Amino acid sequence: MTRGAKGVPGLKIHGWIGLAIIGISEILLFSGVSLVRTFFTPLVWSGYILFVDSLVHLHRGTSLVLNRPKKLLLLLPVSIGFWLIFEFYNLYLRNWHYVGLPEEVSLRLLGYAWAFATIWPAILTTAEAMRGWKRISLSKGRPWKVSPMALLFSLAFGGLCLILPLITPSPIAHYLAAPVWVGFIFLLDPLNYWMGRGSLLLDLQKGYPGRLYSLLLSGAACGFLWEFWNFWAGARWYYTVPILGDIKVFEMPVLGYLGFPPFAVECFVMYSFFNNIFLHLGDFR
Repeated sequence: MTRGAKGVPGLKIHGWIGLAIIGISEILLFSGVSLVRTFFTPLVWSGYILFVDSLVHLHRGTSLVLNRPKKLLLLLPVSIGFWLIFEFYNLYLRNWHYVGLPEEVSLRLLGYAWAFATIWPAILTTAEAMRGWKRISLSKGRPWKVSPMALLFSLAFGGLCLILPLITPSPIAHYLAAPVWVGFIFLLDPLNYWMGRGSLLLDLQKGYPGRLYSLLLSGAACGFLWEFWNFWAGARWYYTVPILGDIKVFEMPVLGYLGFPPFAVECFVMYSFFNNIFLHLGDFR
């Protein structure tokens, strides 16, 4: 058990700071403070990352903030770059757009960058926290047999998923969000497998599905919080999806919540691929 603020067993001080950021931001939001309304999403997610990172330290003895600050700092621009890939796809999907953004360009760009920088840290840190749950960390399954043919098929299928929205007519591409939310998994995890690290297929081959479970749960948890906090924000995103788009929980159409768990898996696979090629900072576990 670690000791938090003033030596009390529990969260580290940055965890309490994170909770304070969330609480104060919500109070100021409902008090009508315009700056907080504009930057509410990145504010609460910054607080959330600090809080969850402290939970990870409490239960697993490791922390991005305390033990791996270089990884955290590098992950912020990586997160921005990764999300811009999905913004590019949205030019074809036309599934979401932003409203209530500041008119001043510099503030708008700051809001974009700050919000996008929190996505990957939130997903991956939450997954690390989920791994502290013994049912997940100790979970075992029957080892998968991963054949070269299966890897090649996965690679081809992932490439097809990611190409389809770019080559189909716009009215059809509007319906092709699902392939984008799984395409990078099928395309990149075989490459991670061949590189020998950061691969979910490697985990499953060894009979350890815990990391996959933690990512799926992380996506579900973060997805709910994204939509909950977005609903109250002044600057927020709005969905224009074609299937059951009018049946919503907060701003998200109900079917959209099915996309968050695979998106978290995709976040991990994309990070692992980039890490294997460029960063060499070690896996999220």
